[in-house]
Amino acid sequence: MSALILPPFDAGFGVYVHWPFCQAKCPYCDFNSHVRRAGIDEARFVAAFRRELQHMREMAPGRTVSSIFFGGGTPSLMKPETVGGILEAIGENWAIAPDCEISLEANPTSVEAGRFRGYRAAGVNRVSLGVQALNDEHLKALGRLHNVAEALVAISTAASIFERYSFDLIYARPGQTVEAWREELVEALAHAPTHLSLYQLTIEEGTAFHALHAAGKLAIPDDDTARALFDTTQEICSKFGMPAYEVSNHAKPGHECRHNLLYWRYGEYAGIGPGAHGRLVTTRGRRAFATEKSPEAWLDYVERDGHGIVSDEALDHEAEGDEFLLMGLRLSEGIDPDRFRLLRGRDFEASRVEALVEENLIEFCPDHRRLRVTRAGFPVLDAIVADLAA
Repeated sequence: MSALILPPFDAGFGVYVHWPFCQAKCPYCDFNSHVRRAGIDEARFVAAFRRELQHMREMAPGRTVSSIFFGGGTPSLMKPETVGGILEAIGENWAIAPDCEISLEANPTSVEAGRFRGYRAAGVNRVSLGVQALNDEHLKALGRLHNVAEALVAISTAASIFERYSFDLIYARPGQTVEAWREELVEALAHAPTHLSLYQLTIEEGTAFHALHAAGKLAIPDDDTARALFDTTQEICSKFGMPAYEVSNHAKPGHECRHNLLYWRYGEYAGIGPGAHGRLVTTRGRRAFATEKSPEAWLDYVERDGHGIVSDEALDHEAEGDEFLLMGLRLSEGIDPDRFRLLRGRDFEASRVEALVEENLIEFCPDHRRLRVTRAGFPVLDAIVADLAA
């Protein structure tokens, strides 16, 4: 049987709610998102979320929810009443911690920003805005439906309604220079005093950008420029008191996204909705779940079976150890080797650790207990994980 998460390694329990609908499909996006022009029967979806939550609770009873995250897709296309109904259903199945972080992803169009007060009244206490660029030309190229002026108004609106808010930017965009990114990032930090997510553009299979790139019609910064952009990001954010607590996420101490920390600390979470993933510790050990991606098929499955799960995998010790490394080494706080030993059933190979330390790719934290990746190591994180897991 797979090892249970027990104190002192309890990273909390979260619920991820996937809303799979968007107004348009962005050319760089490979998430499970769908455009439906005919309208969405939100009441039917709430009823389905309610049924799937009941099924998840049967597998993982007695939990206390420490974080809830509405992701997508575009959750800010939901009516506030829909969000409220889902939150009510979560509370009917598990206890919700008094300080539970309840996040919702939103786009900064004026229509979606107009719903912010409704989301706050429904129980949402943190929003994450998909700004992606503070450059109108680049926003258009990224397929975004807002402009910079709308984004700044949405950020200001979020700041007036929510105690905690964040927004995303994408860098290493086509034609972007280090100096232009430096100026844009400084401007962004003036509007994001506590948290900012900064993602390097990657070309994902199945996207419009992938087809354009393969055809030679889309050029992105070369490796040296991408590395310079990454280094500039770390330098400026640190200068502004917002160091990276994870490869792509920056925050003032105490303002980290708790739900994402739960993932990276290898906590336990239920994923509900079309295409959601989850990790639950059951009587049969830790299991990896995934639900049907098609919204209509997911609805049919839930209404027939009580859930939309199409993949249910038992994680053995090797898989748990690999996942723990892959997630935990993204964090600046690093990982506890004792927990790796508990999950994997063995220690790290000392010679591999020593070699990576000598190459300045990993280091021990000042407490001499935790192991973390250095700034020089983050660009080759996948190779480090593979080396330690071997």
